[in-house]
Amino acid sequence: MTDAPADAPTGTPAGTPAADPLDGRRRLEIPPGVEDVDLEQAFGRLLFRASLLGSKLTEQKQAARAEQRELLGILVEVDDALAALGLDRELVALGRGAGLEATRRRLLGQLAKAKVRPMRLEGMTADPDLTEIVGTEPRAGVAPETVVRTVVTGFFWGDEVLRRAQVVVAAPEPEPDPQPRLEDGAAEAHFPVPLPEPETPEATEAAPPATDTEAAPPATAADTADATAPVTRAQPKAAPPRARRRGRAVAKQAKRKK
Repeated sequence: MTDAPADAPTGTPAGTPAADPLDGRRRLEIPPGVEDVDLEQAFGRLLFRASLLGSKLTEQKQAARAEQRELLGILVEVDDALAALGLDRELVALGRGAGLEATRRRLLGQLAKAKVRPMRLEGMTADPDLTEIVGTEPRAGVAPETVVRTVVTGFFWGDEVLRRAQVVVAAPEPEPDPQPRLEDGAAEAHFPVPLPEPETPEATEAAPPATDTEAAPPATAADTADATAPVTRAQPKAAPPRARRRGRAVAKQAKRKK
């Protein structure tokens, strides 16, 4: 007894031929010359074309992102304009302030959908990548380079910086002057000019008055002519009473010390 082939379907007699899997379907036609094609060279060409298409697609994505960034920047500037108009007293008096505020909220909502959000930097140290310092203000108890006021709001776009913020930071506290500076008038008042000492009676008595008996050179004709003219001698000035009393007191103290 002979065994039936393993691939034969169940219930099929052994002598019946197997059914063709492509029965009732169109056979794939093989183009002529396929046997002569170099598969390695054809695969290399396909890889080159795929790389070229990938680089073109990357360039298109970068160009589209740059255009989107420019458009978002324009919308951010529109938000600045709406904020400025909302502060106009004439428009607020005309009842346009509520409409401007509603338009601005709608614009910020659309920007939030595009992953654009405003920066909140008050109380933080100024970061050059996020902020542009436009002024300083003295603030007691606040560390230098700390943001105290935002002039123009900055925005993030995802993980990128769409626009840097313009801020005002705290100024460093001035260092105390170690030595006070005196003005010219104060310096002169601090160092008084010493007064001249008054003449004492002892100094006046020590200088003998000039006499006519002092030795003199032989007289000449010119001296004789001058002798006939009246001569006025300078008389020593008498010391004031206060100076004389002070001189006497100084003399008495000097004698006591001796």
